[in-house]
Amino acid sequence: MKKEHEILFTPFKIGNLEIKNRFVMTAMSGTALINKGQFNEGITDYYMERAKYGIGLIVSGLSVAYDMFGRDYWVNDAKEAFDGPIRELVKNIHKEGAKFFMQIGAGLGRVVNLETGAKFEGANVSKVQFASSELPNVWDPSKIHREITVEEIQRITNALIEIAAMAKDAGIDGVELHAVHEGYLLDQFAITSMNKRTDQYGGCLENRLRFATDIVKGIKSVCGRDYPVSMRYGVASKMKGFNQGALPGENYMEFGRTLEESPAVARMLEEAGVDVLNADNGSYDSWYWAHPPVYMKPFCNVPECEYISHFVDIPVICAGRMEDPDMASEIIQRGEIAAVGIARQFLADPRYVKKLEQGKPENIRPCIACHNGCLGSLLMGKGVTCALRPATLHEREYRITPAQEKKKVLIIGGGIAGMEAARLCALRGHEVVLYEESDKLGGVFIAAAAPAFKEADKKLIEWYEREMERPEIIVKRNTRADETTIKNEKADVLIAACGSVPKQIPINGIDREIVVDVKDELLSGCDENGNIVVIGGGLSGCEAAYEMAQHGAKVTVLEVKADILDAPGLSMANSTMLKDLMTYNNVEILTSTKILRINDGSVEIQREGAFSTIPADKVIIAAGYSPRKDFANTSLATEVYRIGDAASVGNLMTVIKDAYDVALKI
Repeated sequence: MKKEHEILFTPFKIGNLEIKNRFVMTAMSGTALINKGQFNEGITDYYMERAKYGIGLIVSGLSVAYDMFGRDYWVNDAKEAFDGPIRELVKNIHKEGAKFFMQIGAGLGRVVNLETGAKFEGANVSKVQFASSELPNVWDPSKIHREITVEEIQRITNALIEIAAMAKDAGIDGVELHAVHEGYLLDQFAITSMNKRTDQYGGCLENRLRFATDIVKGIKSVCGRDYPVSMRYGVASKMKGFNQGALPGENYMEFGRTLEESPAVARMLEEAGVDVLNADNGSYDSWYWAHPPVYMKPFCNVPECEYISHFVDIPVICAGRMEDPDMASEIIQRGEIAAVGIARQFLADPRYVKKLEQGKPENIRPCIACHNGCLGSLLMGKGVTCALRPATLHEREYRITPAQEKKKVLIIGGGIAGMEAARLCALRGHEVVLYEESDKLGGVFIAAAAPAFKEADKKLIEWYEREMERPEIIVKRNTRADETTIKNEKADVLIAACGSVPKQIPINGIDREIVVDVKDELLSGCDENGNIVVIGGGLSGCEAAYEMAQHGAKVTVLEVKADILDAPGLSMANSTMLKDLMTYNNVEILTSTKILRINDGSVEIQREGAFSTIPADKVIIAAGYSPRKDFANTSLATEVYRIGDAASVGNLMTVIKDAYDVALKI
């Protein structure tokens, strides 16, 4: 490994338990050990693959004591799972040298997504519509959660203690309590603005933490003082009010847990028996801190986590875009944070630790903080995966196996779809020829990766370029394919991955010189001033608007729909932060707007029945794309496929999944 990364491979201790390195795989929803009271068989391969490739500590996804499927508590249902498959899984994880914690939780309270929960067969979301006090639901503030009863609190407490005892008996190395963190149920009790109770669970800080500390004390009483208990902990809530997050650097009054109160909270948790704080910042009201999107700088939670470590004698783990090994090494070297908490990077590349250990960090497929496959997919009721790696949590379905018959595969288009198909076909043993009409690989994603905040996207393109250097792949740049060249290649398989073209929208004056396509604007650097009008409030239009506003332009976004960023699968963490950033940078957003005409120097619009004119030195068209229909001749090869935007315009997740679906059946 590289010398500067050696510190990441030194051990640290949680209580008396030694972890072999500084890598902690934090919990991801959908990777729970228990699902509806039964062992979740789908996560076995997922955990084992990551244990095999060097992670020091794996924390399971959340198992909540109180569910919405008709069983108040699933403890009795789960005993068979703990005695059998869970015990076996833990034994196998230990054989790989990793340690394993089970994350258990008291519930979600006001952060439960009632709409998504109702999609699960057999679910009854009314069973979990409670909170510390009467509080508005995060996703639908018109829905009010009732105050949970003392009896329910005590039943949940007892259930979690019993689950921890079963976990210990099954060989699980420790439990992580979920959580005085992110605005979940225990956090709602801990925060003054969310706890208006007058009983033993409300009022002073000791009372507000009683629910959490009683659970910890109970676990220690039953499992022993030496049995490790981790607490998922939010150092500061970073919220201005219900459903109002605070941006980095913004001057605001904290509505949730303040940084000033946090040391006292941390010390009380330690005194109760917590052995490690698995920490970051934020709440569902400021979700972009706990789940940092691409707009949030890497290592965003480090200052607060380092701060809180000064007040406790237990180790602190920090999570939140912690995957850059150079910076992670520097942070661990400072000695205030014991380990780096990483989740999404392990979805994108399970061999992350092993590649670092081998001294090959450039071979790591980078997480781009898009949230499309993890949070976005989860909230659509489809479960967790990774936009860059469909095999994540679908390891058997998308296993890459050698092809039964070696074929020559011709791919037209060197965008992400084309390169992913080329990579997979090469891994399966096929001979691949890829045609790209420009001198660069990456297609439309080059423009998407152009903004300054898209460094991870740029690294992804570089990763794909290195993958195209495989000996089984021949790349022909600056080469435009036609039917003659395709026939001369004598390929068995043709994959058209030729991308898309901008939609033609019928607006008077769209051919004027002041009009520019959003892709060209992104490639030019968005270094604008003066009055800029962006037509289209989708992701590319809003990202361009934000980038131009940062450069000093006065930007107006026009959107025909009732809201901007109305895209399937787009995570709330991403969309909310981008909206907040645009507002913070004075971008004017006009929705439900009809564009009538583009003039030299202005745009005429109609909105809410009124006509107006907006000054415009430049107009950016971000109205979307349509599939490019080239190479539709199915007689050009024995097998012909269309993938990515050439088949149906989508996002990076749909593009890569297309490539998998085709490449694995050739």
